[in-house]
Amino acid sequence: MPFQNRVDPYGTLCFSSYRGQLMGNRGHLHKESQQIIRNFQLKRWIICVLDFKQRKRTLMQKGRYTELFFADEATALASGHRPCAECQRSRFNTFSTIWKTANQLSEATTQEIDEYLHKERTNPDKPFLIMEDLPDGVFMEYNSKPYLKNDGKIYSWSFGGYDGPIAWTENKKVKVLTPMSIVKTYSAGFLPDINLITI
Repeated sequence: MPFQNRVDPYGTLCFSSYRGQLMGNRGHLHKESQQIIRNFQLKRWIICVLDFKQRKRTLMQKGRYTELFFADEATALASGHRPCAECQRSRFNTFSTIWKTANQLSEATTQEIDEYLHKERTNPDKPFLIMEDLPDGVFMEYNSKPYLKNDGKIYSWSFGGYDGPIAWTENKKVKVLTPMSIVKTYSAGFLPDINLITI
């Protein structure tokens, strides 16, 4: 039986047999029986690579952080995570620099970025914006499901891949799932990695 440690674009921890391309961390979220008991422990939500310095881990060890998994970077960023400053140092530096510029917070520390993102992802009131105004890589809600915008089209998301593309003809506002500070980061030039395997 799969663990409840796969993350969707809403940031929800789900059961799925699909591992995905990236790992993540929000702290120690499970009890000894490997059951999830909280959504987060820390405000530092990070995105990690699957293989780093040949480190091997047994999933959901007692007293250790809970290993989370994402389909791709766009999904991880939509859920409010950011690149790890250790295993993804170069990616973190690029993200951090563009994020600060895009959000006019040039002196922000890494802890302050985490605090800012935490306020966004825990705010239940998501913004509504015109889809055409959103940059590629952003997740939105359409017909009560998460969709990714890419190259002017939208793709339905699932743990197993994307379905689409679907031509967008409606000129109306949609609920934006990706935190707005990250949406601005995309607009400023940061391009998220998207595993655009369609199903």
